[in-house]
Amino acid sequence: MQEEESLGDIVFVQLPEVGSDVNPQDECGALESVKAASELYSPVSGTVTEINSALEEKPELVNKSCYDGGWLFKLKLKDADEIKTLMHEEQYSEFLKSDH
Repeated sequence: MQEEESLGDIVFVQLPEVGSDVNPQDECGALESVKAASELYSPVSGTVTEINSALEEKPELVNKSCYDGGWLFKLKLKDADEIKTLMHEEQYSEFLKSDH
């Protein structure tokens, strides 16, 4: 997770409430580190079905295991076709290297 790397060690995670609806580009939470704070934005529309409550006590899981124990929240998609608009990990890495 590139954002997590640029922030440094995560010390606080704010997540959306279960049952809340989000749309693409909606602010839906925040990550705070010893370096900075950054808002979380939803990449797709949907309803939050689950949050990773373990992050309340152990926000460092985002750094240690962002693809496993450090996941943030789950959504029930409103429109599954929105997934097609997302970048794959390799595309995102290249995007971050560019002057976007």
